[in-house]
Amino acid sequence: MVETILLVGIVASIFVGFNIGGSSTGIAWGPAVGAGLLSKVAAAGLMTFFVFLGGWTVGRNVMDTLAGDIITIEISIAAGVAVLFFIGLGILIANVFGVPVPTSMTTVGAIVGLGLATGTANFETIGWIVSWWVVTPVLGFWVGAMVGRYIYPELNRRVQIKASEGPLITLDRSSSLPRPALGPNSTYGELVGTVVVLIIGCYMAFSAGASNVPNAVAPLVSSGTLEANPAILIATVAIGLGGFTIARRTMESVGSELSDIPLLAALVVMTTAATITTALSWIGIPISLVMASVMTIVGLGWGRATRPITAREAIQGETDTEITTGALKAEPDAPVTKIGEEESEEVLNADDLFNPRAIIKYVSMWIIGPAMSTLLAYAFFVVIPGVA
Repeated sequence: MVETILLVGIVASIFVGFNIGGSSTGIAWGPAVGAGLLSKVAAAGLMTFFVFLGGWTVGRNVMDTLAGDIITIEISIAAGVAVLFFIGLGILIANVFGVPVPTSMTTVGAIVGLGLATGTANFETIGWIVSWWVVTPVLGFWVGAMVGRYIYPELNRRVQIKASEGPLITLDRSSSLPRPALGPNSTYGELVGTVVVLIIGCYMAFSAGASNVPNAVAPLVSSGTLEANPAILIATVAIGLGGFTIARRTMESVGSELSDIPLLAALVVMTTAATITTALSWIGIPISLVMASVMTIVGLGWGRATRPITAREAIQGETDTEITTGALKAEPDAPVTKIGEEESEEVLNADDLFNPRAIIKYVSMWIIGPAMSTLLAYAFFVVIPGVA
């Protein structure tokens, strides 16, 4: 009986990991694929490898938190399967509404629901986790705003990351020993820029593994029926499978969406979000790339706006400005300012950068998603206490 339930649990973990891979691969590699710097297959391969590294190293800290610190008892195998079901349901709700609900928050919500139903919730740990959920979007917004307002114009002047026609590197066969050389239309600047993009993509994939691998398998590890090492391998394979299949469409959509903004802006967002996610995963906080990524985009757009917009105006909707990734589109003929200098009104129009309704939509789903998984899990384990 236990073997059957474990098999069902592994299938549920693979389903969750598969969907995580589909979305995370697009976030990590969409800009690079959209810029034509590497193929979708290469992106999926790199994603799988660095997800494994992230899960095998930093992800263990998050695994410990999810598997043993949120509630004071071990999660039974049957309860673990049920928790995975609610995680998958949270992903489904996110897909229906078209909003990327952070998987880590949904996972914590489902485990908290189990703890509330059984009276075993560790409120100290839960409070510590939730406090970082509040700090993370603020931190992402602040970093994005500072970079966008004071640093980005100078970076945009100094750094040009473009993909020229033809191969980036070729083999020079003029001598007896072939050696690598730049392509006919390539420059050293393009080579360096491409390497930077690939490094940041790998970093993003690493952070995705650190935060998301535990989400797919922690409920099973807590039961003691599945060891951490094989669990990480199962999650990696599932995420990689999603990267090689359904992520193809995600990479297309993310790549085309981000093609309206400079690749440099996408790299700022990716680096900031990956750093925040990796740092919090290192201390065992279940966090998501989505939350940090979205708020960094918002902050970067707001920082690039010429006319300052107060927080009160933004929250109360007293401006009709709009936040979209396309709003960060570079103005090729716009004057470039030095770091810290004021930008002219010709650079960007704030009305194209800030939409409080968009933020309300995202933040609402960040609250509704975990809340729904918590309530559903709580109701399920109260009605069927024998499962826990």
